[in-house]
Amino acid sequence: MAISRFLRFALVGAAGFVVDVAALYASFALGAGVYLGRVISYLCAATFTWGGNRRFTFASELPPSFGEWARFLIANASGGLVNYATYAALVSWGPGLLAQPALAVACGSIAGLVVNYLASSRFVFNQKV
Repeated sequence: MAISRFLRFALVGAAGFVVDVAALYASFALGAGVYLGRVISYLCAATFTWGGNRRFTFASELPPSFGEWARFLIANASGGLVNYATYAALVSWGPGLLAQPALAVACGSIAGLVVNYLASSRFVFNQKV
């Protein structure tokens, strides 16, 4: 049974979540706060998911390029904003989520998933949904 493209995108996103959280906590260790750390971790995760999606989800045969990476970041900016806004709202909401920012990252990732899938499939990898 073949795995649907959306499920492959979600699996790459799940692996990207691990990269995101690891980069977030590494940023904390280097002195970044919860907001700057999240920007850094998002860029790390977005770069990871671009690579995973181009190979696993969309099976691009073209060589990777800076332009494609930039298109991926731009196309996924709206999902990234949904992701970051969800995270920022949750970590500023109260001490419970401030103590567990990984949970806020997870909520943000889920919130941006569909937006990012549509943007990636239509504007970056030029696949029909």
